[in-house]
This record gives sequence, structure tokens and C-alpha cells, in this order.
Amino acid sequence: MKLKNYALGQWVEGTGKSTTLFNAVTGEPVAEASSGGLDFKAMAEYGRRVGGPKLRAMTFHQRAAMLKAVAKYLTERKDAFYAVSAYTGATKIDSWIDIDGGFGTFFAYASRGRREFPNETFHVEGPTEPLSKGGTFIGRHICVPLEGVAVHINAFNFPVWGMMEKLAPTLLAGVPAIVKPATATSYLTEAVFKEMIASGILPEGAVQLICGSAGDLLDHVTEQDAVAFTGSAATGRMLKESKAIVEHAVRFNMEADSLNCAILAPDAAPGTEEFDLFIKEVVKEMTVKAGQKCTAVRRTIVPAGMEEDVIKAIRARLEKTTVGDPSVEGVRMGPLASKAQVRDVGLAAERIRTAAERVVGGGDFAVVGADREKGAFYQPELMYCADPFAKTEPHDVEAFGPVNTVMPYQTLDEAIELARRGRGSLCGSLVTADPATAQKVVLGVAPYHGRLLVLDRSSAKESTGHGSPLPNLVHGGPGRAGGGEEMGGARGVLHYMQRTAVQGSPSVLTAITREWTKGATETTDAVHPFRKTFDELHIGDTLVTGTRTITLDDIVKFAELSGDKFYAHMNDEEARSNGIFEGRVAHGYFIVSAAAGLFVEPSLGPVLANYGLENLRFTKPVYPGDTIQVRLTVKQKTAKDTPEGGIPQGVVEWDVEVTNQSGEAVALYSILTLVRRAA
Repeated sequence: MKLKNYALGQWVEGTGKSTTLFNAVTGEPVAEASSGGLDFKAMAEYGRRVGGPKLRAMTFHQRAAMLKAVAKYLTERKDAFYAVSAYTGATKIDSWIDIDGGFGTFFAYASRGRREFPNETFHVEGPTEPLSKGGTFIGRHICVPLEGVAVHINAFNFPVWGMMEKLAPTLLAGVPAIVKPATATSYLTEAVFKEMIASGILPEGAVQLICGSAGDLLDHVTEQDAVAFTGSAATGRMLKESKAIVEHAVRFNMEADSLNCAILAPDAAPGTEEFDLFIKEVVKEMTVKAGQKCTAVRRTIVPAGMEEDVIKAIRARLEKTTVGDPSVEGVRMGPLASKAQVRDVGLAAERIRTAAERVVGGGDFAVVGADREKGAFYQPELMYCADPFAKTEPHDVEAFGPVNTVMPYQTLDEAIELARRGRGSLCGSLVTADPATAQKVVLGVAPYHGRLLVLDRSSAKESTGHGSPLPNLVHGGPGRAGGGEEMGGARGVLHYMQRTAVQGSPSVLTAITREWTKGATETTDAVHPFRKTFDELHIGDTLVTGTRTITLDDIVKFAELSGDKFYAHMNDEEARSNGIFEGRVAHGYFIVSAAAGLFVEPSLGPVLANYGLENLRFTKPVYPGDTIQVRLTVKQKTAKDTPEGGIPQGVVEWDVEVTNQSGEAVALYSILTLVRRAA
């Protein structure tokens, strides 16, 4: 089978010399890959010219719906992908992490796109920045999609998840992508990509695929493009230093393999639940995906005196780990991705053994259901380095497979120092039930890690584990790990957007952002805004209410009704004694309630429900005898999709300012209402 590339909106076979791809279990050929004949410059231009405008014309909510639809479509066909994934040597759990995890990332970003971004083609970030004394000159940050193409260069170990975790934030941002999977396992990427295209959900030009070499693609990137790379640190450095990337200051996100660690705290001694959790986690990281994870534990840091217990416990678990064909019942670990990977892991392990002794592995080992010589099998290997401060190899050499080194420490400061000697890691784990230990270690190692897991018996049942990057948390790390960040919720989306500071008058910025800013033009008329449909309301529509004088009786009644009898509301002398108030003050929440009483139009109308209050601040006390008034302004409108048989509606965010008789603000906040739309 010859894999196809998807370029310029067409499926095409590469010409010229092909690379043969092999079944990691049997050693038999699976496919051939070639990107020969592709015009990489034209592919980049096609993404910018065709895909970019179509994606940028969509709002965040439309892009989010697109991601969700793709994820649903692919999930319905995942059984076929599991069958192809078996060729990579993946066990069922390995495939679940890769395939279901990848689709789950699309679902997660679809949800975040609806919840955290506006139903707009751009994003307004952060509050208004006052730039003048009178408030007539202000600043705001907006984020707009880059007008280039994102080049995604992925590693061999996660052919599906690696693609999806980069595509999700990129497409949500409104940027087209060219996907370049690692050639060795690109047949699985191609299988999923084909269905993605067959769905017809993505707009033309949104995505392209290269199965084979990326050729001179990176020679054609510009200042509006972005490159995201996952793989070895050496390859990443080479790409990052390429002429066009340096010359055009192209955004380059690198996620490199690192020497991640797991630390056993002194309190997690043998016999504790934490000790057992630690052993289970370390062995899992050695055997899931046959240790071929950029996040896998490579260094196991344990208290001096516990080394033997740790090694004995790891050995016992590894002896129960059956290596072989994942399709055979009982097999817990499959092969590496290729014979070349077996060679590379073996050479790296040899280098580590110059500074450590092998305590598990090294002899003949049985392979169930397959030929050890034909497949890419590698026996789990555990080392012990007695003096990790004198030896550098365990901190410098990574064997990208089921290879791990145990090393002792005397004090927590030594444990922290050993963790830091990885010179930057994607993630690290600490197993402890002691909060003080957790704080000391986390703060000590955080500058050198992108993510940290603190594990104990209380979180173990629901913990996703050491090696599981999640869409809502950053995936990346400093130093050796590449210095980049992927995913991280909204952070990953903003990586593909340009943040621009915009300065001007409140009215100008309101027009640009479609979000009302204080000081901008306000419009009033005789119709109460609660009598207007979503479509009839406009940004800046304002209601200035009548007034209400707050009495002592109001405060007493609210205290009885709410049960809030805090001394500042109930006792004049005690209220004055705290040095903040002049006497008894009204409850802040009573002021909010009284404000609602002033601006609400009570009769049945277009307003369906009030479902939120945000950014509430009480800026000045309200005393008995003070008179309040409310200014209510339409700040932002967001149309919602109408479910089948439902009422067409949208969300209106209202800016609320409550003032006293002197015109001073006493409360500031926003409320959110559901408002009926025209059918």
C-alpha cells in the first residue's frame, strides 16, 4: 500500500524513492511513503490563500462546532483505527491513549471555544487599560488569527494524538495547518486524516498532509506562519535555526524528549499506600507505549536506604509484564516502533551503563505470539546509579524506550538538585502524603519543569497519572524539553494569534471590539431595554434608573431575611471600631438586590432568565440615608445556537454601575441574561 499525501485539496501519491514502513510486531511491510513531487511552496501558499480566509471568516463558536463535529465523526469510526494502530505495536491501552485521547482533545477544545471565547472572529483580552486622567484615551488588547499557515511536525510515538493536539488549538484560532507526521507510523495518521477529509466538515484548505519528507517546506515560511515541532532536541534545534525561521522570526514551538523524573518522598516508605502508588506509576511509565513517551519517567529518585526495596518492587512488577504481540491475550507491553528504534535505545542504554549497573533486564527474554528477531521488541531495563552526583550519564542520556535509572538522595535538597539536573523536563512526579514536603519540592523543581504531579492516596483513584498531558494544562517544558508550551486551554489557541494593543477613545474601541467601554457613547430611549428582543438591543443601549434611599430598616430586614448579621451591619460602634467604616453599613448583596429592583422590568417579555453575575466589586460603603441609582448598559451580545424545538436566544452582558447621591460608584459588575431572539 502506498500512502497518499493531501496537498492543494487533492490526494496524491509521492513520486520517486519511497520509504518502506514495517509492522512493529511481525517485521512485515505495511506501507510505502513518499512526498516526492510535492510543491511545498505551493502548499504553504494554498493554506494561506484558500484555507486561511475561510477559517478566519468563521467565529470561534463556529470553529468550535466544527471541531466537535469532526471528533464525533471520527469517534464513530474508531474501531478501524484501532486495527491499523496494532501495526505500530500498540496495546489496547496504548491505542486508547493515542486515538481516543486525540479525539478527546478535539472535544475539549470545542467546549473551551464555546465557553472561553466570544462568538466573534477575534478575541478581546483583558480589561480596558486607562491611559489618561480624563478617561478619553484608553487601551485594549485584541487577538486576531495569524494570516499564515501552521506547520506541524510530529513524532512517531503518537500518530493520532500528536496530530490532534496540535490541530485543535490551531483550527480553533482560525489558522490552516500542514501536518507532517513521523514517517515510521504515518500510515495510522493517514488513515485518520482520510476520514477527516471524507467528513466534509473542514473548509477547503484548512488542512494538508505530508507522508514522507518535508523537503524544503521550512524554506518557505514567513512572519505570519508558525511551526510546532515534537521530537528529539537535536532535530528541534536544527529546525529552529533554519534560515527562514530565523530571518522571519517565525513562531517556533518545540516539545522535545526529556529526562523526566519521579521522586519518592521520605514519608512514602515501604508498607505505605504511597510507596505502592509510586512503584505502580514508575512501572506504568516504563511499559505503556513500551516506554516511548516524551513524558515517560527516565530517572527514579528515592531516599537513600530505600533503593533495594524500590528495585525489588519494580522487578516484581516487571516480571509480571508479558512482552509480545498486543493482540494476544495477556500481553501487557508491545514492541518498539521499529528495528531502528531498538538499535537506538540499545546504544543509549549502553552509555547509561557506563555510570550505572543493570539490575533488571539484559538477558534473553520471552516474546509471546511473535518472533523476537523479526519484531521490534525490547526488554524493560532498570539501572541503578549509586552516585548520581558524580555521574552525568543518567542525567544526560535518554534511551527512548523502557529504560529507567534508580538513584538515591540523602536530603530533600539533594532530591531537588537531582531533579534539576535533567536541565528541563516536560513533567515530573512526587509521591508524598506530606504537604510540607510537597511545597518544598514543587517550588524547588518548578523552574525546571513544565508540569508536576503530586500523588498520594487521596488523589490516586482519579489521577490521570504522570505521563498524561491534558488539553486544559500546558504540555511542554523549559531547557532540554524545548522551551515551548502546547495546549494549556486558551493559551494554546492564543499561540496562533497576534496580540495587538489598540489605543483610542472609548467610543472608537467600542466600535472595534464590539464591547462597550465606559466613556463610550450611550443611547437611551423611552423603551425599557428589558422590553427589547436580542435583535433590537444594541451595544451602548443604556437605562438610567430612578433612585432609592437606603434606610436602617432595610438593613435590619435584610439581615433577618438572609441570616447575615455581621457586626458591621448590626452595630454602629463595632462598625466604627474596625477603622474602615464610619458606622453601620448596608450589606453589599442587599445593594445588588436593591439595584436589581431599580432596573428590572417585571412583566413578561423578551428577557428569559438571569444566569450570571461577574466581576462584582464593592467600591464604597453605603450607609443608612444614602441614595443609590443604577446605570445599566448593553456591554456585549452573543447569539446562541437554537436547539431543535427550542427558543431562539442570545446572551446579553450588561454593564452595571451603582452610584450614591454624590455620583460615586458603590458597586460595579456585569450581569448576564438570556434574551429571546427573532425566530
